[in-house]
Amino acid sequence: MSVRWFIILHMNAYFRQMNLTNWQLVLLGGLCFITLIQIFYYLYFFLRLAIYKPTTKDISQTHPVSVIICARDEAANLAKNLPGSLIQQYRTTHEVIVVNDNSFDDSKYLLEEFKKEFKQLHVVELKQEAMLIAGKKFPLSMGIKAAKYEIVLLTDADCVPASEFWIDKMQATYDDDTEIVLGYGAYHKRNGLLNKIIRWETLHSAMQYFSYSLAGCPYMGVGRNLSYKKTIFFRHKGFSAHNKLASGDDDLFINMAATNKNTKININPDCFTLSEPAKNWRQWIKQKSRHYTTSKYYKGLHQFLLGLYSFSHFLFYPLLAATIVLVNWQFSAIAFGVRFIVQLLVLYPVTKKLQEKDLFPFFLLFDIGMFFYYFFFAFALIKKPGQQWK
Repeated sequence: MSVRWFIILHMNAYFRQMNLTNWQLVLLGGLCFITLIQIFYYLYFFLRLAIYKPTTKDISQTHPVSVIICARDEAANLAKNLPGSLIQQYRTTHEVIVVNDNSFDDSKYLLEEFKKEFKQLHVVELKQEAMLIAGKKFPLSMGIKAAKYEIVLLTDADCVPASEFWIDKMQATYDDDTEIVLGYGAYHKRNGLLNKIIRWETLHSAMQYFSYSLAGCPYMGVGRNLSYKKTIFFRHKGFSAHNKLASGDDDLFINMAATNKNTKININPDCFTLSEPAKNWRQWIKQKSRHYTTSKYYKGLHQFLLGLYSFSHFLFYPLLAATIVLVNWQFSAIAFGVRFIVQLLVLYPVTKKLQEKDLFPFFLLFDIGMFFYYFFFAFALIKKPGQQWK
């Protein structure tokens, strides 16, 4: 008799001794099944990021780079953050393009002053709204079209590079087969619960899209820190497949264009960008809702994988509570303990790699809180996308 059948027979005998009813067995089986799904995701996907070590190149090649920043009424953010892109230590030719998209504030005059000091700064002034093209896609397309160089590096006006080596380290990820590089767009650490929740959600999302990419299934990137080649942009006809959606200039384009061979990640802390997080709950909820309105346009495989993970995560704690109260706390404790240990082993190195170690001691509270997060933002999946990016 095999070990597997030996265990099954003994478990069946144990269940019969407990006199479990059919619905109790269903609850217990459901908890075991959901726990196994969660463990699968942690060990098959997320572990890849936890143990990831970038390959060391024997020969380092530098490429000309065009940094592109789109801005609409962002004078304050440009004054604060644009110097971080302009003072980059990069020994090869590069340019910084700011697309000033129909701004009514003082952005134009501020950029003119910056141009006097930084010759690598180029400004694209847009003075008319694009018809039938929603959101940021038209100004970003104009910026890419104006770019002189093959490699474009994207960020936002409210972002600042974490170091002066951002351009250098991001472009160093490219090789002959690479067309897309995914970076980490972090948020500044501030006091308060909202800041920690925003950073945890950002970390959790990054853990997914970095891990999926390492598993050969890239599905998104973030416009706060993203790079790709102009050739792949024009080969896929830019954003024409989803021009009517205000969002998706980052995740929907990567979902369409990324493959298991042309995409790499870069999680070097020098390559991070930093943004100011939302200052209140309403602002953050609006941002996240806008993001989730585009996820329903992902490829079917990506929707299935992301949906199965979220659904199993959503069900885990209700099933755990139900089995503790209605079935047997010992089996519930085993399921919780196994998943908890796997999470510990994976999340600690991930938080360390992404410079979010201060969140690790609270990961269990955040993990439980994801139940409410999924419940709340599920409504965004059926919401009609907005038409404005600012």
